[in-house]
Amino acid sequence: MSAKRGDRAAPPARPGGYTLRFATNDAAKGWEELCRQAAANTRAAFDAIESNPCPSPPTNRQHPLKGSLATAAHSGKTLPQWQYEVTSGGRIWYLPDPDTRTCWIRHAGTEHPKATD
Repeated sequence: MSAKRGDRAAPPARPGGYTLRFATNDAAKGWEELCRQAAANTRAAFDAIESNPCPSPPTNRQHPLKGSLATAAHSGKTLPQWQYEVTSGGRIWYLPDPDTRTCWIRHAGTEHPKATD
């Protein structure tokens, strides 16, 4: 989808940083809702994911998912799936692809994802 008048402009990736892209339309909608409800936390999440999508050791807010959610497929590749806890319930799930230096956002939302219930 091309940007059009009135759309929010996303900053380009920093040198050496990852590009964040939406894997689904629902993730894009959820991102916008996170931006409305928790702008500062969502910006902190963006900065953290862009600069270091897989911190070692993981942090309290940013860590790999486990079990059946530990990996997911995107464009024919199986990638590790990470989570960033934006708020007490708000989450971003993303797939870091080191080959393309892209993080594919699979889920973003203000409520805890149902897949983990």
